Amino acid sequence: MRQAFALLIVVSTAAVLAAGAVGPLAEETGALAPVPAQRAPLNRGDDCLSPADLREAVAEKRVVPPIAAIRAARQIVPRAEIQRASLCRHEAGLVYLLTALRRDGHFMHVMVDAQSGQVSGHW
Repeated sequence: MRQAFALLIVVSTAAVLAAGAVGPLAEETGALAPVPAQRAPLNRGDDCLSPADLREAVAEKRVVPPIAAIRAARQIVPRAEIQRASLCRHEAGLVYLLTALRRDGHFMHVMVDAQSGQVSGHW
């Protein structure tokens, strides 16, 4: 039941963000740390899958469910609230990009490999 509720929230959030109803919260606060130089730039809106494509990829078992990515991110950022989760194309394939709000008020980004469910980076 909890997993279904969390999946519903993630998919709903992705749908709202895809519709452009809510701006990128992390960028409005200016609380982001600079991205390391070795990373390829992430185009959040251009390279991310739609909620329908996300559901299709999960149903076909091409990627782990979003709840698995959220659990992996919570291991890196315990006690943080996950604000956003998107399935995006990256140089290594499909990745989940998660934005977490830490208890100190700072945002943190976590990248999770969508096929393995393992954290592949955070900043």
